[in-house]
Amino acid sequence: MSPEMQALMVVSWLILLKFLQVALWPRLAPTLHEYAYPAAYPLSILVFGAVSWYAALIGLPVWSALLPFLILAGYAVRKGEYTPEKFRPSLHWDAVFIVFFCMMLGFRFVNPSISFAEKFMDHAFLASIMRDPAVPPLDPWFAGGYLDVYYYLGYWIVGALGTVAAVPSTVAFNLGLPTVLGASAVTAYAIGRLLVPKVAWITLILFFLPDPAFFHEILLGSGMQTLLWNSTRVIDGTINEYTAFSFLWGDLHPHVVGIFVQFLLIFLIAYSLTHWEKCDRNARILLIGAMALALGSMPPINSWDVLLYAPLVVATGILIWRRYGDFSLLLAVPPLAVLVYAPYYLMLNSAGVEGAGMVTVVSDPIRFLLVFGFFLAVLFIRELGAVRHAPWVLIPPALLTVGGYISAAIAAFPLTAIVLRRRWTPTDLLLSFGLLILIACEFVFLKDNMGGANERLNTVFKCYSVAWILIGTGVMVTLGEWITGQGWTGRFNRSQWRLLAVAAAVALLITPFALNLTFGYDGYTLDGIAWVNDQHPGDADAVAWLRGHSGEHVLVEAVGSDYSYAGRVSAFTGIPAILGQPFHEQMWRDDWESISGRKNDVQAIYEEPTRSIALMDRYGADLLYVGDLERQTYQIRLPSEGLETAWEGDGVTVYRRT
Repeated sequence: MSPEMQALMVVSWLILLKFLQVALWPRLAPTLHEYAYPAAYPLSILVFGAVSWYAALIGLPVWSALLPFLILAGYAVRKGEYTPEKFRPSLHWDAVFIVFFCMMLGFRFVNPSISFAEKFMDHAFLASIMRDPAVPPLDPWFAGGYLDVYYYLGYWIVGALGTVAAVPSTVAFNLGLPTVLGASAVTAYAIGRLLVPKVAWITLILFFLPDPAFFHEILLGSGMQTLLWNSTRVIDGTINEYTAFSFLWGDLHPHVVGIFVQFLLIFLIAYSLTHWEKCDRNARILLIGAMALALGSMPPINSWDVLLYAPLVVATGILIWRRYGDFSLLLAVPPLAVLVYAPYYLMLNSAGVEGAGMVTVVSDPIRFLLVFGFFLAVLFIRELGAVRHAPWVLIPPALLTVGGYISAAIAAFPLTAIVLRRRWTPTDLLLSFGLLILIACEFVFLKDNMGGANERLNTVFKCYSVAWILIGTGVMVTLGEWITGQGWTGRFNRSQWRLLAVAAAVALLITPFALNLTFGYDGYTLDGIAWVNDQHPGDADAVAWLRGHSGEHVLVEAVGSDYSYAGRVSAFTGIPAILGQPFHEQMWRDDWESISGRKNDVQAIYEEPTRSIALMDRYGADLLYVGDLERQTYQIRLPSEGLETAWEGDGVTVYRRT
């Protein structure tokens, strides 16, 4: 794939994003005013995702999702709403989006490989959706099954964008995260402009801020790649990702894709709390609809998020009701959020969780501070005055300390101070819910099939990721208030601020190339499977042929361990295999008998020629793949009849069922 072709794909992708954003922007302006322009970035992506999903549900092609946007854009043109005077004041929003998009694009260009961690799974889902955009999508690792066992909307949105922009899945994979980061950053900047307008940029720091463990690893002499990993494996038996790591690690995974929805919902909550009284009936309806769309998109993008943000939305509705006597947001948003993707819930067939459990081994307080110590230090300084005026603020932390919950006690002090102050600004609301999440994780976890020492791994992983954004946003706003209060912003004039902004933008754009985080794989391309050409040339040629082999197919390939090279053909092509990576399927389906049965059947297909054809027919498999991995895994003995060579080259043979 030539560099020129890849450049055209990036341009096509950006043109599509910009068209969606500009088409929606005028309809948001009467409600959100100057914030309509940045809010249109994430909202247009969510609207496009919803419309394309419903289009596929009723059998329409994905590109038909463009029709509503064409109508909106046509109406805006007719009304004369696209003028230089209206665009010019909004260019700084575009600058934020494009700088962060291009920075992340640089990281993906340096390290584009779909090769480790969850990337095989992420691309398998994306490729399946782009190959056959049906609802529910086919499960590429469980032939005959569907992705109704997992939250897949994030993959759907990226896949729909790739389909319309004519970008293949291996490149769309590496355009997805830049899009998520760009939409997140422009919305975070809007939050800054809304709450601390003189230092609006301060909320953007959250995308670069590591945890204290990162610096601890530097002192220990860890190299950059080990440093990143170790700084997110701090509390025993858990994962403690921070936002910067999530983007740098590069998995197009639900908890990362959902970040832009989190920032959108935070902005909508902050805007509602600060502007509700000024909004007329139509404006309130639009805010309710936007909030319902954001909240309602969370379960099919990353279900963990909605468990934490739904109570925050309810709390927002209660505050608005108490302040303004209007309970419309409180009553309307939760049911509308469910209705947004009601068919998704009716089709859902996930094993889910088995309920809640009580934590038996709490977080070590030192390790806890190595994750959230920066934020908590700011909050302790912020709330120290509460001890003088209300010493009983120390009672909840003291009780938790006596009970042995020291980490919870640390978080409880600023939370108690915020609750007792009862101002309930947007910042207070974000901080209190973030701190409450940290405390809750010391007492309960959601049961899944991890178990043992890792029983709270997923709970802490997903909840801490949300808490980092909630607390981090609140802390950044707090720091912005301090800076503004000290009058430091007046030390620079407008020209100097612009010069600093340009310098910062240049620094961000060259950072990916300066860090050169390749994680051991060749880069400098946007094709996520280009590395296969060097390391597995036979597979690369066969995969290229299969990717161009349209139609409905089921594939037989070697079954191996998760997080290995196994499942690579289905992952790279989206063609369903009888079985991909077993542990993933076990997490989603909780049916080891079926999964182990498939694993045994795949082995029999390769090793027992008298059973091969019958077993292939059982699963509807019409393609059988034999490459180096299959020869290493099985003693290949195929039947002399019933199969013909469909493709052959460089140590790989693809057989077709006759």
